[in-house]
Amino acid sequence: MADRLGALDRLGAMGALRALARDAVLDALAVLAPVTCAGCGGHDRAVCDGCRSALAAVPRVVHRDGPDGRFAVHAALEYAGVAAAAIGAFKDGGRTDAASVLAASLGAAIGAALAMSRLGPVPVELAVVPSTARAMRERGYAPVELLLARSRLRPARVLRLARERVDQAGLGVDARRANAAGGLVAVAPLAGRRFLLVDDIVTTGSTLADAARALHAAGASTAGAAVLAETPLRRASALGELDGNTP
Repeated sequence: MADRLGALDRLGAMGALRALARDAVLDALAVLAPVTCAGCGGHDRAVCDGCRSALAAVPRVVHRDGPDGRFAVHAALEYAGVAAAAIGAFKDGGRTDAASVLAASLGAAIGAALAMSRLGPVPVELAVVPSTARAMRERGYAPVELLLARSRLRPARVLRLARERVDQAGLGVDARRANAAGGLVAVAPLAGRRFLLVDDIVTTGSTLADAARALHAAGASTAGAAVLAETPLRRASALGELDGNTP
């Protein structure tokens, strides 16, 4: 027992030394190339310790309407506060230095979704919603695929855009559904294959629902979905009411 406690003490000391070494490296880099936190704007860290804690995944199950009724979505975070700031900086501000923290959160949601899916003889593959050509030109990378790559996960590229769509952000509930409907198709027949849908943010669920429809039309089945963050439906509904009353 004494030997075991001694070993644990040594491991704890090594962990503390690694943390100190990491902080020293980050402090040195901050002097050479100053950065701000993607979550709070504080200086000297890509993601500060406080925001890392705020971005720690607490996967929860939310439900959205799909082609076969309600379906479960495992979300790592709520899209608000630090999470909204960090995800926005990563997606639209070029802050790929925040990817490792966000990737860990998305990975937790994927793990929770796979753990709750009905396991069987057919393996579950990951399928992502593809970025539009315009988004790829503007960003230079596909956010979800980059996060998966950081977690050493490789999605099956089985969906493509059937037509160009506008960005869902800022659209109301009905406009989101119309924008997403029929926007995705499978690249090939997928009979007998099973997929977990993966995306960055779910609001009304219109995009995920259309992805599920496209997979089902190709003969595949789905095991639910996992996302980095979800916008609560109460906020989505408020957005829809506002947009619906705007000329």
